[in-house]
Amino acid sequence: MNIFSKEALKGEHIIVTGATGGIGYETAKEIVRAGGHVTITGRDEDKLASLREECSSINGSAQIYVSGADLNQAEDRKRVVHDAGQAIGPVTGVVNSAGVIGGGPLEDLSEEKMREVMELNYFSTVLFTQEAYQVMKPNGKGSIVNVSSLSGLRGTHSNTAYSASKFAVIAFTQSFAFEAVEHGIRVNAVCPGYVDTSMGQESIRSKGEREGRSYEEQRARAEQGIPSGRLSSAAEVARSIVYLLTPASENIVGESLKISGGTVMR
Repeated sequence: MNIFSKEALKGEHIIVTGATGGIGYETAKEIVRAGGHVTITGRDEDKLASLREECSSINGSAQIYVSGADLNQAEDRKRVVHDAGQAIGPVTGVVNSAGVIGGGPLEDLSEEKMREVMELNYFSTVLFTQEAYQVMKPNGKGSIVNVSSLSGLRGTHSNTAYSASKFAVIAFTQSFAFEAVEHGIRVNAVCPGYVDTSMGQESIRSKGEREGRSYEEQRARAEQGIPSGRLSSAAEVARSIVYLLTPASENIVGESLKISGGTVMR
């Protein structure tokens, strides 16, 4: 489903981190479908190459720059932002989609796992945004969308590490939004519930294992708890992200858009 004009993001250059994950992958495709140019980054270079081909087939006029990177590394963060500008031109938007799941009950949570989740989900998001903001600010416009989670809005059983990291992303989004809007840059977040991606499926599987259920049983249980009766698709989340990138959302600032089939209403 194409809900945007083919010129909704005309002339815009958006960096998508975590572009090899389900949400990031679909977001890159929606950006070029809406007429934008895109820099895609992630750790899986084969998937980045496939994504580049798909984006080119959607919009042959779109400029697509591929930059494999580990955003936990300062030199990679700097390189991606610098090289993206050199390859395509001024960066006007960022989608911070890179992230990992993980954790479990607190008594079983290792320091290593806790640091891994917080490093990628929170620290790299903030530090990558810091790099991009420096090149976006002089242009006096732009949009940054952080991918948080319903787990960033309420805690759930056996989810302390992941939930804490996503709560932190919400706090960052709200606080930074005050600073960035002074320079014409809007900062918002999306908060998906269960999404039908490999990460979402792994989350369901892990919860099922902890509670002695098969994946199929746990998925059915999860769907029963969603008012709409189903998981969201990555494409649905991507379209919500693109909406926040376009001028159609020009007075939406510091918000956290829930995409959950009604799971959380407040």
